[in-house]
Amino acid sequence: MKNPETLLRVSMIGTVLVALCCFAPILVILLGTLGLAALTGYLDVVLLPALAVFIGLTLYALWRKNQHDACCHHDSSASRNSPHE
Repeated sequence: MKNPETLLRVSMIGTVLVALCCFAPILVILLGTLGLAALTGYLDVVLLPALAVFIGLTLYALWRKNQHDACCHHDSSASRNSPHE
């Protein structure tokens, strides 16, 4: 993703969804109603690493956004102060 704001938006949505599934019994209820309650023992094996990945992706997206903002802000101020205008 070349746009850091899109990456940030996607990573934040993923982090919130995985956090909801980790801390609320949404998946346990859903798997129980679907007859897949035996899979609830494996949720921690999947959800906790997914939460770590999405938090890392969010931090990376924030870093990229800050780099992009600093770059664009520097370029726009340099072009305004150009003596060739």
